[in-house]
Amino acid sequence: MKQFFKFTIASALGLIIGTILLVLIGSIIVSSGNSDKISLSENHVLKLNLSGSIQDRKEKVPFDISEITGQNINIIGLNEVLRNIKKAKNDDFILGILLDVGQISSGYASLEEIRNALIDFKKSGKFITTYSEIYTQKAYYLASVANYICMYPEGGLDLKGINSTVTFFTNALKKMGIEPQVIRHGKFKSAVEPFMLNEMSDENRKQIEIYMGSLWNTYTQNIALNRGVSSNRLNEIINNFELKTPKDAVKLGLIDSLFYDDQFRKHLVYLSHEDTYEDIKFINLSRYDNVKSENAREKFKKDKITIIYAQGEIVSGTGSETVIGSERISKAIRNAREDEKVKAIVLRVNSPGGSALASDVIWREMVLAKDTKPVVVSMGDVAASGGYYIACASDKIYASPNTITGSIGVFGLLWSFEELFSEKLGLTFDQVKTNKFADLGSTNRPLTDQEYDLIQEGVVDVYNTFTSKVASGRKMHQIDVDNIGQGRVWSGANAIEINLIDEFGGLAEAIKGAAEMAGLEDYRLTELPLQKDPIQQFIESLEENIQSSWLKHQLGDQYKYYKTLHNLKNIKGIQARMPLQFIID
Repeated sequence: MKQFFKFTIASALGLIIGTILLVLIGSIIVSSGNSDKISLSENHVLKLNLSGSIQDRKEKVPFDISEITGQNINIIGLNEVLRNIKKAKNDDFILGILLDVGQISSGYASLEEIRNALIDFKKSGKFITTYSEIYTQKAYYLASVANYICMYPEGGLDLKGINSTVTFFTNALKKMGIEPQVIRHGKFKSAVEPFMLNEMSDENRKQIEIYMGSLWNTYTQNIALNRGVSSNRLNEIINNFELKTPKDAVKLGLIDSLFYDDQFRKHLVYLSHEDTYEDIKFINLSRYDNVKSENAREKFKKDKITIIYAQGEIVSGTGSETVIGSERISKAIRNAREDEKVKAIVLRVNSPGGSALASDVIWREMVLAKDTKPVVVSMGDVAASGGYYIACASDKIYASPNTITGSIGVFGLLWSFEELFSEKLGLTFDQVKTNKFADLGSTNRPLTDQEYDLIQEGVVDVYNTFTSKVASGRKMHQIDVDNIGQGRVWSGANAIEINLIDEFGGLAEAIKGAAEMAGLEDYRLTELPLQKDPIQQFIESLEENIQSSWLKHQLGDQYKYYKTLHNLKNIKGIQARMPLQFIID
């Protein structure tokens, strides 16, 4: 009887799970089928919901995974946002934009691109209004361009300045009997400091102060331009903690109106020239993406500019939409190079770096592509270390003043678990080897002095290769690259002064620059690498998102520490990357 119930319950669960999967797949097919282009024939307000995590390009997953996980996993594609703001500007059936900035998660460079697109939208004479219970610092940066900034009467405006906190694992590792063995070149290469120090080195503190000061200056100056308050006065307001209540925010000119939800609806009725709120027709971003644009015949144009998206850490192998695999990105660059209809390439880089070897593989394809057609780089939030390695061979580099770049330096990191194994677990080891260095890199013992020196030679050699390729690509002397290198991190605002980038601008400016270099006036845009079939992508993403969602839910703010330690397993070989934990709040 016990076995009977066991098999009966198992069969029932299998049936339920199978049914759910069939429903999900059916929903995906229906969603895919609903992607046909549509037309607007009546006035609408574009609801631009930016509450979520912004990536350069999101995965093609038509089904809302949050409905399964119970957690809000709103991934927003920056390319989709920019494309539709531009389209809405010239769409006679779009009256204006209702901007929902909510709990936006993005780097400051991506925010800058959206912000500039919204400023351009306002040139059409259409309105932008925004409403929130609480404006975070990043949310307010976007909201500040709106014609009307509205807030809940009991809400809050969280302006306090930015900070970067580094977590040091040195003492924790020591207690566990784990010894990190660090080999680096460059006094500013801070990626390994969390494993060898208990506080920031003087060099690291200096570079963080400089690039964070640059980011904050850009932030305050841009808000000052839109809100009619000087950047000095804004800093004074923040330092004196003058924003105690929503009424203070209105009095200081940072918020326009305090509305309850029903009052804000009346505000929307007024802006839309309708009789009631129910008469207003809204259209969200995903649906508006299917609205035909004035360039609907663009797909029939012969000449192409191809945008290649490289986002995430750099590793050898295939990678994914959010991990730069050397094989996948190299193939995309090669395909664009060999396609005669592609007249120019724009590589969009958003990466803290990673494997130096994988970076070099991609660099080589960039060099080959540059020999055949214009190659332009658009830097996102971060394009540093290995991210700069793959960018330096291009004809031209565009970046935001808020982009984090540079970090031209390399390191090696190995681990010795000798104390953990012998003193804490009671494990001992014995071995037979055919050659002297057969067990080089073994975790059951520390490196010998000779082994350390050999690896140090390799690290220096990779650094020299890195700086020589930057010098070649940027038409500089290698000694000058070394002077601004050694792992030092720069903001885009500083990088333009030392020839690491050429012009300020986002993806739109990079595309325009590539078109000019190729002598194109009439062209269409294509994107690489090609994305997987939506159903396959959904199935692959489901497990990853459920797991990460559950961990984020359980760990809360501590999830970042788990992610840092989890990413250690990807460190293989000599690395050209920024710190594993790089957070600016």
